[in-house]
Amino acid sequence: MNGDEGDGHQEEERRVKANDPEHNEKFQYANNRIKTSKYNILTFLPVNLFEQFQRVANAYFLSLLILQLIPEISSLSWFTTIVPLMMVFTITAVKDATDDCFRHKSDNQVNNRQAEVLIDGRLQNEKWMNVRPGDVIKLENNTFVAADVLLLSSSEPHGLCYIETAELDGETNLKVRQALPDTSELGADIRRLAEFDGVVVCEPPNNKLDTFTGVLFWKDNRYSLNNEKMLLRGCVLRNTEWCFGMVIFAGPDTKLMQNSGRTKFKRTSIDRLMNTLVLWIFGFLVCVGIILAIGNSIWEHQVGTRFRIYLYWNEVVNSSVFSGFLTFWSYIIILNSVVPISLYVSVEVIRLGHSYFINWDRKMYYPKKDTPAEVRTTTLNEELGQIEYIFSDKTGTITQNIMTFNKCSINGKTYGDVYDDFGRKTEINEKTVPVDFSFNPLADRKFQFYDQSLIKSIKRGDAMVHEFFRLLSLCHTVMPEEKNAGELIYQVQSPDEGALVTAARNFGFIFKSRTPETITVEEMGKLVTYQLLAILDFNNIRKRMSVIVQSPDGQIKLYCKGADTILFERLHPSNEELMSLTSDHLEEFAGEGLRTLALAYKNLTEEHFKEWSKILQEANTSLDSRNEYLAAAYEEIEKDMMLLGATAIEDKLQEGVTETIASLSLANIKIWVLTGDKQETAMNIGYSCNMLTDTMNEIFIVAGHTVMEVREELRKAKEHLFGQNKDLSNGHVFCEKMQESKQGSVLEETVTGDYALVINGHSLAHALEANLENEFVDVACLCKTVICCRVTPLQKAQVVELVKKHRKAVTLAIGDGANDISMIKSAHIGIGISGEEGMQAVLASDYSFAQFRYLKRLLLVHGRWSYFRMCKFLCYFFYKNFAFTLVHFWFGFFCGFSAQIVLDTSYWTAINRFFILGSIAVYFAILFAMHSDGIFVIFPNHFPFVGNSRNSLGQISVWLVILLTTVVSVMPVITFRFLKEDLNPTQTDQVRKLQKARRKQKPLQNYMRRVYRTNSRRSAYAFSHQEGFGKLITSGKNM
Repeated sequence: MNGDEGDGHQEEERRVKANDPEHNEKFQYANNRIKTSKYNILTFLPVNLFEQFQRVANAYFLSLLILQLIPEISSLSWFTTIVPLMMVFTITAVKDATDDCFRHKSDNQVNNRQAEVLIDGRLQNEKWMNVRPGDVIKLENNTFVAADVLLLSSSEPHGLCYIETAELDGETNLKVRQALPDTSELGADIRRLAEFDGVVVCEPPNNKLDTFTGVLFWKDNRYSLNNEKMLLRGCVLRNTEWCFGMVIFAGPDTKLMQNSGRTKFKRTSIDRLMNTLVLWIFGFLVCVGIILAIGNSIWEHQVGTRFRIYLYWNEVVNSSVFSGFLTFWSYIIILNSVVPISLYVSVEVIRLGHSYFINWDRKMYYPKKDTPAEVRTTTLNEELGQIEYIFSDKTGTITQNIMTFNKCSINGKTYGDVYDDFGRKTEINEKTVPVDFSFNPLADRKFQFYDQSLIKSIKRGDAMVHEFFRLLSLCHTVMPEEKNAGELIYQVQSPDEGALVTAARNFGFIFKSRTPETITVEEMGKLVTYQLLAILDFNNIRKRMSVIVQSPDGQIKLYCKGADTILFERLHPSNEELMSLTSDHLEEFAGEGLRTLALAYKNLTEEHFKEWSKILQEANTSLDSRNEYLAAAYEEIEKDMMLLGATAIEDKLQEGVTETIASLSLANIKIWVLTGDKQETAMNIGYSCNMLTDTMNEIFIVAGHTVMEVREELRKAKEHLFGQNKDLSNGHVFCEKMQESKQGSVLEETVTGDYALVINGHSLAHALEANLENEFVDVACLCKTVICCRVTPLQKAQVVELVKKHRKAVTLAIGDGANDISMIKSAHIGIGISGEEGMQAVLASDYSFAQFRYLKRLLLVHGRWSYFRMCKFLCYFFYKNFAFTLVHFWFGFFCGFSAQIVLDTSYWTAINRFFILGSIAVYFAILFAMHSDGIFVIFPNHFPFVGNSRNSLGQISVWLVILLTTVVSVMPVITFRFLKEDLNPTQTDQVRKLQKARRKQKPLQNYMRRVYRTNSRRSAYAFSHQEGFGKLITSGKNM
């Protein structure tokens, strides 16, 4: 808690001075300790009891216990309530404490990590939790950033450093950060860093990951700070030996923790239903008590006065009304078994049993990582059977985030498929022989390709094939790093680029090194250095990138790669036939869910290039509309190109993702993808896993930058959804109709066809505002698929909360990184994937497993079973308790409404416990025996399941037992009824006998015709990455 926050005011700005703890302590900024646990030693008892008393039944039993302590109205001992109540509280508290211990353990593990902090002029090891704003810390390669720090200097030239932000936004590609030129001169000089006394004035703590505004005052100078100068907590330092930074935000004030959300107490709909039932049953109990109390008053007034002399009363109660009042409370105590406390104990035991079924499920065990499914919260199992909306992360959850070069089209011929001896396409499997790259000592051993014809074309010297891979090795912004001899490491801005450059490397065109003016490539064993004349970098508007290079023989060429729709418009007219053929190949690739790129080149004369260079120079030096002039200059050179072919990259989905999504869709569960990735990437994955298809009626893309733009785009989508239905196309009428129908089910039925909604992060920020959230939810929930791109962790949680609020639906969130924690905590059910991004999501989750495909079994098998079993159990339980309680109600009419018990309490308690706990034990024992592989292994002869009914029913002893049981059970009753009717007939029996005799005398004249009626039933069954390293490369700052 900040000092000004403690006074009730929010922090308006942060002022931090480097290497001056005394100055910074005045503001009482938070240290770097984090806390995800709910309790501590002092707060555990009151907080846990408060949570437990949110169950109405617990409060009810506490009130009952107080009543039982009053001897005038209680005919039951107080210990019959307090013992089971204490057991319930204790068991629940132990379970909650155990869960929270794991959170404490995780917090301690993070808080006790070591960081190098500059203290008193030298570097000292300190625990993360002791790091404070203003401290100067040292970070080393492949280590996590401890807090939100301002980058001061690094081991790289010009103060550059590379980070991976997977924990924040799910992206594993590298990002560049750069220190201020003046602070980068500090280098690793400990003396100068210790003397650094800059003051940073910046924005207060917030959850915006992509923005930072601040100013550094140092040496009478003022330096502007932005997000490019910051390293955020949760990032990992990559390919940078070391760097120094000044801590700005620590612990709960860091942007990661601001986005993580709070741990919430989750309750299932069954819990809420039981609370409601308890209230209704209590109302029923009061009504029954009032009836019996009135009966007691009447009985006492008319009859009871004669018997008072025989009662052992200290004081005789003369008032029949007061007697009725006391009797009311007595019956409230006696009839309390209508909601026995054993209900909650039994429910917890059943949930625990179901949790072990999930933990023991071998079909949810991932052998590659030795990871079983794990239930981390045991109280939510039956909620799994009621999920309506699933919110999923993309990177690492649906995909493996591994890009592989899968197929290509070169000069009208496709490569990548495998054919048998008869020319028929065959499936690639484990037995398929991959291409042998042993001829290339620098080949990446992980890369696999199966079409032998492509390597033959390479070795044969096919000019177009060579040109294709030459383009891939030159046209990119990848930066190489050679660690050992022959070991090349590529720093990539996008996984797509890494896959393409790696493919070129394996096929003999190895990108070796670069300077701001040159690119060196090893082509089939021969080292060739090209002069890099220009880089025309990628952006989201151009959707392509180009390089202009000059070969050693003086030939100047432009190489271009980009989206086919953009590139085909800029081809020379002579490419018409090849373009048509390549388009067919691209459609084939896209149909398989592959990410496609088109490739082209252009030969340039020296004169043409010199003229164009002047245009580019003027565009670069223009003060106004520089971007527009640059775009025009790029358009000028990127035309009349010659088509080379196309590439197809597979962003590998996790195994079974497509089938899982299809099955969940059939179960009427809607899946929303919330990702930090770009729109093109997310949409490509949507197509890969068949969430988006070409057969959809419409895919709505909302990309407005203002509230009005977003509102208009949502309105158009709404109108399109309902087509010609005029009254629904009106926004106000639509909202009214939506409010009238619960959960919008009526409107969902009126929408025919499949629709999808894709919305960007900046548009989503407006859509989540109060005046637009209704419009957004209405449109989104009517679509089959929703994909939200470029969303922050907090926006993920806000989307989940929005659906919970407006749809009252049960939600599930699934993710694998720290950026998914807030979403996981917000949803009714949170699932963590133990993937490549650490264990943060798992630690915050209710359930965890290793693969997305296990979600299908968790929901459709375990969730369904748990829900059905719990519902059947509750029906049985309430039936049993009502049957027992109503016995006392009827007995009241025979005992003068004196609140006496018909059965001994200890007898009923023992029987109740025996049957409840015994039935649960037998139930789980039978299920364990019937579904356990271990029992079959131990006693294989005792479980002949095949033909079991034939074997058992073929034994004479079985039929004899059935017959004897039936005779012994039925014959006494039948005999008694016959004898009673003949020997001691009632008046009713005599009348019936007389009617039968008369009926026999006159024959039946009219026959009644029975009419059977049948009820009619209606069955209700791209290339995508942000602006690259182009400017960085040509500036030479990274060299």
